[in-house]
Amino acid sequence: MKKAIILTTALLFAMVLFMGSTPTESQAKTTFVTIGTGGITGVYYPTGGAIAKIVNKKRKEYGIRCTVESTGGSVFNINAIMSGDLDFGVAQSDRQYQATKGIADWKDKGPQKDLRAVFSIHAETVDLIAAVDANINSLADLKGKRVNVGNIGSGYRQNAIDALEANGLNWEKDFNAESLKAAEAPGLIQDGRIDAAFYTVGHPSGYYKEATSGTRKVKFVPITNIDSLLAKYPYYAKAATLMKNYPGAANTEESVPTFGVKATFVTSAKVPDEVVYAVTKEVFDNFEAFTKLHPAYAGLTKEAMLTGLSAPFHPGALKYYKEAGLK
Repeated sequence: MKKAIILTTALLFAMVLFMGSTPTESQAKTTFVTIGTGGITGVYYPTGGAIAKIVNKKRKEYGIRCTVESTGGSVFNINAIMSGDLDFGVAQSDRQYQATKGIADWKDKGPQKDLRAVFSIHAETVDLIAAVDANINSLADLKGKRVNVGNIGSGYRQNAIDALEANGLNWEKDFNAESLKAAEAPGLIQDGRIDAAFYTVGHPSGYYKEATSGTRKVKFVPITNIDSLLAKYPYYAKAATLMKNYPGAANTEESVPTFGVKATFVTSAKVPDEVVYAVTKEVFDNFEAFTKLHPAYAGLTKEAMLTGLSAPFHPGALKYYKEAGLK
């Protein structure tokens, strides 16, 4: 009887040890990485989701598990990557440039020397929408109005401020500026609580579809008089937003003039080479599948994904590009 009890106890003890060791061993084999994106109505969030989906298909091979986090946008993502709270993030090309140079939001912190580029993605336009009944036909007409310039920590906030300053407007004095998250603006325009809103995003975007689908008529306002802006900042270029993407908009023209940047995928020098290599390889090896995951990627080429970057390439990404003959 005693032998049976001792044997049973030993077996139970062994089972406890086995069960307790299994998660530890599993966790040791899995590298968890988090991708910072943006608001759920923009393109950053589905972009992060698309990358995670592709990488997670090879989870057993690489031992990498990707998750996606909706964040405040470019500035937040870069800062979180630098602090180690995020592993990867989507950021506007202008914000990448500013971070590497230690200007704008990084004026006090200095150059972010550990910021590393992985690849660029889709083009983004800086757009201004306004309620038709607000009688806003140009940036000059924003005076005295209620305008969302964007939440602190977003990339598009600085885009809006740059456009306004190029047109001789002071965003803190000439109108009632709001610092709302992008997802809030469409509903507030429809509710009549704000008159206009800036946003930078790839197209087509759920943000603009929502904003132009309500009972209050909304239109895209041309952003012009920006030659001084383009001359000052190398990351900006003239662009146009196609109205065919937004049949609910009140515009009658085929496109509305504006300017734009590129969305880029960034990381830290501290993220292991093998992790960055795996993420880069899976996106590029599944390029056709990736470009079909969102309409904003239409016309994207592998070569174009290596342009618009100002931070040094991460060694893990560079290793893949050399193997693939892209560098």
